[in-house]
Amino acid sequence: MTTDKIYDPLPEGSQPKYKTAGYRRTGTLAPGGQMPPLRTLTELTGPRFEAPPPEDQNLVAGVDGLAIGQLIRIVVRVVDEDDRPQPGALIELWQANAAGKYQHPVDQRKAPIDGNFRSWGRGLADDKGEVVFLTIRPGAYPVPNTDGWWRPPHIHVSAYGSSFVSRLVTQVYFPGDPLNELDAILQGVPDAKARERLMLVPDESVGLHEEALGYRFDLVLRGRAATPLEN
Repeated sequence: MTTDKIYDPLPEGSQPKYKTAGYRRTGTLAPGGQMPPLRTLTELTGPRFEAPPPEDQNLVAGVDGLAIGQLIRIVVRVVDEDDRPQPGALIELWQANAAGKYQHPVDQRKAPIDGNFRSWGRGLADDKGEVVFLTIRPGAYPVPNTDGWWRPPHIHVSAYGSSFVSRLVTQVYFPGDPLNELDAILQGVPDAKARERLMLVPDESVGLHEEALGYRFDLVLRGRAATPLEN
């Protein structure tokens, strides 16, 4: 498959380096060589994603009631560099609960698990390129062995295009949180305007009256306004 699409170059400093000072895990996890070329039809075209059930977009409705925390409603929109929606993209998100605890065996910190909170969600983008999630504002949490580094509240977001190898992974943050300025991962994106593109945008129109705050986030694929990659 070929294309005559010429992408605008990524502005200098708009993407974090593979190895980021202050984020020590990148020293061992960052790729050290070139990405191998794609060879098979499956790598280039598969799979075809089916729409997940609607409950996969609700992270707060547990068996015994609602999850603990500030309810928020997020509209994630996937667009290309020219602001054209990308319907059919599979959007996934995962996050800590209100106590900053991940529902995962790797997280051994002594913080409470919320049995009514589902820590991940997914949905297929509609004709407007949008998926709507109901969740809670996650809590901050300390990073072990870092002399006091606390991660600010953030949500991990990924988008799959037409194949597994077309995945984009990033993190989104809450504007104005004081821990943002101290976060080695967020500050690993050198350009301030690019960091702003990782902030959720408050939008009352997508919230739920007297129940949930509303936010929007545009996931921009490639080009001059591309969303910085973070993982």
